[in-house]
Amino acid sequence: MMRRISLAAFTLISAFAGFAQQVEFEEYKLDNGLDVILHQDNSAPVVTVGVMYHVGAKDEEEGRTGFAHFFEHLLFEGTENIDRGEWFNIVAANGGSNNANTTQDRTYYYETFPSNNLKLGLWMESERMLHPVINQIGVDTQNEVVKEEKRTRVDNAPYGKIIYGTGINHYMFDKHPYKNTTIGTMEDLDAAKLEEFKAFFDKYYGPNNATLVVAGDIDKKQTKEWINDYFASIPKGPKVERVDIQEEPIKETIVAKEFDDNIQIPAKIFVYRTPPMTSRDAYVLDMISSILTGGKSSRMYKKMVDENKEALQVLAFPRSQEDYGMYTIGALAMGDTPLEQLGESMDEEIQKLKTELISEKEYQKLQNEFENNFVNANSSVQGIAASLATYHTLYGDTDLINEEIEIYRDITREDIKEVANKYLNKNQRLDLDYLPTPEAE
Repeated sequence: MMRRISLAAFTLISAFAGFAQQVEFEEYKLDNGLDVILHQDNSAPVVTVGVMYHVGAKDEEEGRTGFAHFFEHLLFEGTENIDRGEWFNIVAANGGSNNANTTQDRTYYYETFPSNNLKLGLWMESERMLHPVINQIGVDTQNEVVKEEKRTRVDNAPYGKIIYGTGINHYMFDKHPYKNTTIGTMEDLDAAKLEEFKAFFDKYYGPNNATLVVAGDIDKKQTKEWINDYFASIPKGPKVERVDIQEEPIKETIVAKEFDDNIQIPAKIFVYRTPPMTSRDAYVLDMISSILTGGKSSRMYKKMVDENKEALQVLAFPRSQEDYGMYTIGALAMGDTPLEQLGESMDEEIQKLKTELISEKEYQKLQNEFENNFVNANSSVQGIAASLATYHTLYGDTDLINEEIEIYRDITREDIKEVANKYLNKNQRLDLDYLPTPEAE
């Protein structure tokens, strides 16, 4: 939604955008292979310490899904020098906050502290890398935590199979591990032995498979000394072999139905396999997603919700990933609207993108939106730290934090039309009816 802003506010945003495009950083590598990125910003007494490990759900063994996400929980259990259950207490007692998240491609841990606690943050992350306690008590505890998360977020969440991919991924991939989901299956976790969890850590959690980012109110010389003190002596791990599995192109429409106990309103869902996140086409598809379903001013919302009143809501989940992406688009039926009708309306809007150039006005709105997104993503040291880690680990180009906005700016109206024709075809997608579970007779 477009908002009016004052001239002063516009000037501030413009100035900040110019600043945000030049995030200064220094990167170097320790002898044990740990990549280090430093971003100094002394404007506020805050610092973020983040470590991104280049391991995600796609790196799991067949029959052992969920390991990467499980470790996101397990490695907060404690270390040789941090008592079990004390990690979060230490962070909170020192004025900080922390979290972690896992995708198909990587796992990221971070703490944000007042800058006078930088040394503490570095020590804690070095403890996680060097001295984690992986024992049966921790495994059993986190097993129950993960099960509850799966029940809450996936099994009992309306449309959870769409949001988290459990009702989608296996249709889109036959060979590649992306066919599984990040949360995995509880059967796989239950069957795993303690030795397997220890082996997973040894394989993927070495410094040579990690990127350490320190962003915020720091003194670089002192920070480097502390990093050397805490991380340089950590032994190098084994070389990690990356997943290299090619999927055959989808050449015929995959027609399927999925049922959900938690919904009453059916949905029509289209899912397309898209190129890797580093591809320029992936950036164009981000823009296409915004045109079709990005908020109440998007084409599908205005047509299907506002004008035709055939849809209660439209949705989209563009997933950029390291090897392949997925673009999920859909609509929830209003009243008794047939799903076939929703599909036809969605196809009409897709066809317009494939045959007509978007207007100059819509194009400018799109550019403004992505510039705003860029500014917001890098408006805090925590956001900058995550961006630096992501660009370095998954894109192989840390300076994209300064250059990525230019990729979006260089995308033309003709590019949007061309990419829509390349990827958004009926014979290249999953056509899914997502339905309430029928009542037993």
